[in-house]
Amino acid sequence: MTAEIAIMNKEAIALAADSAVTMGQEGEWEQKVFTSANKLFTLSKYYPVGIMVYGRASFMGVPWETIIKIYRGNLGKRKVDTLKEYADDFIAFLNNGNPLFPEEQQKEYLYGNTFSYFALIIKGEIRKKVQSIIDEEGEITDTQIKQMTSGVIKKHYDKWENAETLPSIPKTHVEDIINKYGDIINKAREEVFEELPISSVSLTQLRRIAASLFSKDIFPANISGVVIAGFGEEETFPSLKSFDIEGIVDNKLKHKEQYSAGISFKTIARIIPFAQKEMVHIFMEGVAPGLQNYIEDDLSKIFEKYPEIIVESIEKFDDKEKRALLKKLKQVSNSIFKAYRKRVTSYTKDNCVDPIMKVVAGLPKDELAMMAETLVNLTSFKRKVALGSETVAGPVDVAVISKGDGFIWIKRKHYFESELNPQFFAKYYKEEENERKEERSKR
Repeated sequence: MTAEIAIMNKEAIALAADSAVTMGQEGEWEQKVFTSANKLFTLSKYYPVGIMVYGRASFMGVPWETIIKIYRGNLGKRKVDTLKEYADDFIAFLNNGNPLFPEEQQKEYLYGNTFSYFALIIKGEIRKKVQSIIDEEGEITDTQIKQMTSGVIKKHYDKWENAETLPSIPKTHVEDIINKYGDIINKAREEVFEELPISSVSLTQLRRIAASLFSKDIFPANISGVVIAGFGEEETFPSLKSFDIEGIVDNKLKHKEQYSAGISFKTIARIIPFAQKEMVHIFMEGVAPGLQNYIEDDLSKIFEKYPEIIVESIEKFDDKEKRALLKKLKQVSNSIFKAYRKRVTSYTKDNCVDPIMKVVAGLPKDELAMMAETLVNLTSFKRKVALGSETVAGPVDVAVISKGDGFIWIKRKHYFESELNPQFFAKYYKEEENERKEERSKR
């Protein structure tokens, strides 16, 4: 996990990201956290646009840092009119048969994800149901196993069939995957389900489940998030777009636009957290989202139950009168609860959120940067004193992007001593300097 934030007003956008990267899955005893990962980068050497990544540190086996720097080289001095065009161009770079993600890697990715999902079906549900029947009845027949397996598979099949196909994915993608990679899907199924009796209908459903993993609007937890922020050539105010990005199969990228935001004459400030957002919500709204949800859920149950208690306590009413009164009281109760939620929302906006946003709207660039860094550090400190892994930690990289100054690093870590490696900085700016010399010589 990680903590990242974007804070913007009409003048600039500040980006901040921590440096923690977790190896291993949540809950595994061998989980390891490193605190030197790079998650914030320039997307262009020449123009005011940057990129942050969170979630998985690599994509299809290639580190995000490598992907971004290759894209930056390909982008060169090319500029576009809007931030949206930068985002679309980056997604297209991933999507259009990129040699970084060859066919063999796509096959391996499909096999691994299919194997994992099939294992989830058999280990997480089928084996538990089988054991439950054995515990109750002492034995289980092949017919029972087959029926139960069919029921579990059908449940997952219905879930994926009812899910929407992502807009960026062709409607024929499920069939295309089955036709092209059917042998790989069958191999994963045989290795997971082994000798388990499966009907022909269930076999067909499993193939469609596997193909749907890479085309439908359902994403697992362990994906990558990408945030692209800054200015297009024709834009006066900053904006950003974020995406959930999962993987590539048959040269089709499974991704979804998650968030789009910008500054305008009416919207003068924004604070947008990514990944671990809880501390930012507490800072902005005065209460943790989990606590707020608990309070509302508990109050909802109280308002639902209280009319029943009142009606049951009136002994002189018969059943018909009690039902009529209960219906009326529940309507009143629901109305009161909705009014309560509306008042709380209004109070939070007027007394917590709006005052902060008014200040953010007028912050100069250095104060935007300081605020972004502070909010990431707040999340880092919370993880430090809480039980569990410090999934937000390490130095905070901070940058400010403005129309006039471009992408400016405020804080940036290096894995090497800057003084010992002047060639690194000379190489980075060599191309730009050569172009300036050429331009001066032509004058």
